[in-house]
Amino acid sequence: MAEKYEFDSLVRDGPKCMNEYLSDDDLNEDEHNYEEVPMNGGGYLTDDSPSILQSSSSFSSSESSSVYSTSGSISSDAPELPHYSPIIKAGWLDKNPPQGSYIYQKRWVKLDNDYLRYYDTDKDMYSKRFIPTSSITRVTNIGDQKFEVITVNRNFVFRAESDAERSRWVKVLHQIIDRRKSGDSERTHFCLHNICNIETVDKSGYLELRGCKPKLYVVVSGDKVFLYKNYDDYKSGIGITSIEMNLGNVKDSDRRSFDLTTPYKTFSFIADTDTEKDDWMEAMLQSIGDALSNTEVAERIWEEKSNRTCADCGDTKPEWASVNLCVVICKKCAGEHRSLGPNISKVRSLKMDRKIWTEELIQLFQQIGNCKANMFWAANVPPSEAIDCESSSRERRRFITAKYKEGKYRRYHLLFGNQEALNKALCAAVETSDVAETLSLLFCGAEVGCFSGDPRYPNPSALAEEAGQRLQKELLAQNRSSEIPRLESTRDTVVKQYYMPPQSITCNGFLYKTASMVRPVTEKRAKEDFSRRWCVLNDGVFSYYESDKNSTPNGELKMREVVCLSVNKRDTHGYERTFEIYTESERLYLFGTDSADTMEEWVKSIAKSFVPRTAEALVDHDFERIGRLQYKDGLNLECAKVGWFALTNSTLFYCIDDTEKEEAIQLRKLQELSIQSDNEVLVLVEGRR
Repeated sequence: MAEKYEFDSLVRDGPKCMNEYLSDDDLNEDEHNYEEVPMNGGGYLTDDSPSILQSSSSFSSSESSSVYSTSGSISSDAPELPHYSPIIKAGWLDKNPPQGSYIYQKRWVKLDNDYLRYYDTDKDMYSKRFIPTSSITRVTNIGDQKFEVITVNRNFVFRAESDAERSRWVKVLHQIIDRRKSGDSERTHFCLHNICNIETVDKSGYLELRGCKPKLYVVVSGDKVFLYKNYDDYKSGIGITSIEMNLGNVKDSDRRSFDLTTPYKTFSFIADTDTEKDDWMEAMLQSIGDALSNTEVAERIWEEKSNRTCADCGDTKPEWASVNLCVVICKKCAGEHRSLGPNISKVRSLKMDRKIWTEELIQLFQQIGNCKANMFWAANVPPSEAIDCESSSRERRRFITAKYKEGKYRRYHLLFGNQEALNKALCAAVETSDVAETLSLLFCGAEVGCFSGDPRYPNPSALAEEAGQRLQKELLAQNRSSEIPRLESTRDTVVKQYYMPPQSITCNGFLYKTASMVRPVTEKRAKEDFSRRWCVLNDGVFSYYESDKNSTPNGELKMREVVCLSVNKRDTHGYERTFEIYTESERLYLFGTDSADTMEEWVKSIAKSFVPRTAEALVDHDFERIGRLQYKDGLNLECAKVGWFALTNSTLFYCIDDTEKEEAIQLRKLQELSIQSDNEVLVLVEGRR
């Protein structure tokens, strides 16, 4: 099981210093402001950690070192180094900190073509320090059994258990240095110490690792995450550890926190702001995608020539797609598509979302292609409104919103506006191979689940299956919940607020649920009225299943349709803790649990999934009720708007006018509180308004 860093333990050996989390390696480097992050195999020392000071007698010379040949067998002499050898040499060495300390620590040291790393033990997955071999300028003998590794910025002293063992280490290190000097190595190395390829860095900056100060300098690059003590160490290339992201997972935590979990450790980071947290999570998720990427799907979809450029900006080799809109897009445009929400655009990676890419979906993208898709979506784009690969995020957002959410540039079907004719045309089209026609009909208003008129094959999907049109059925399936593009009228009496939940909010577990209702719950519901259901919140949809073994949900709630989330007082119903969800369809869903932790996790996750970013401060309150209401205030009683409100005891917090500013009304200080218009309007009057 992965361990989670709580960082509440101290380094056992060595004197105490200002930073109680300093490792023994750095106790004598304090004068140079060098404070290594205390890690036990990549983590922090815990109360059950082995002692740092290993007894040299614990290791015999026969097991002190290993040299690996290209075949993986162990040899006593250093082999000719292969370009891609994983581990060239590994073994136990004593290491002392700089500044002349005589305190040595036993370290397990590994050498490959890229890095010299050392660890607390030979079982640890994460190093205490890594040194790029490209930064090593010399290796020299400095006395009995000792040798010094000299880098551009710093020197490291190691001691072997014998002169012969020292000679083997020095020989292998010299071979690597000589190869680099001669230019024999043609590999492109990740040379952070020279910032030789800054484009490989996807995101970098300071993050707090929970329980540890000062902050670490963190770098996300490709399929790895690197930890450094500070920016200077980052420039020199000498870091703490690197995390392979092929086994990583990123999980949202509370407020500005998030966890990077691996099977071996959990790294709990804290960002400076919520926006920074989102950016870091997105970068690490992309890193996981790079680690798990598979080019097979991308190569097949790129076989269609028009799919080799982004459907929106024209950038080359796009690696993302909107599977319901049938367009292949680049990474930057994919981010703007994702912000529209899954009901508008369902964004998937060509390289890492392997499971979703069925044979039918791949063939669908090959048959439609960006060329045919844009003959519909981009039939009327004015040159002044088009974007290219150099366009800014704001320009992309404006264009992509207009193109897909509003359908501003689409080629209108001849039957547009005639619902009955559109539905009939869709039923006819799905029995043919013309998927481009079906795409046009769907996004001009044809209903994906309309009645066909034939009870044997009651809907378009059944007709497509009967006709053997697999691609038609796939296209219909991808658009079961898609919204039809529409331009919003500014003349509406109610200003509508469209919001899509953040994609990173997920939660799952067992809850107890009653049947949904159309009236408020006025009587206590006994435990017998509840049924145990496996519940999953993901991608803006709350689904509940008969059990965790079922793949088909009993029902679903789209978070964009949630109007209000209400937390009941304890023991209101048979289960100690219950909450209610109200939706736009005026249905009420009642859920219960006896666990306070489960209750808090679900309530916060659901709230974060339907409350927009502009009102996310409301979620931080210990609310009894949170949601959206139409309102009119004293400054404008003609036009109703949508605001977000949270009730906590006698205080009503609210965010309105699309600003992130939170305000509050003290209900006890109101001059008037009344209900009007047949219980549909609640009037609040305070001193100022």
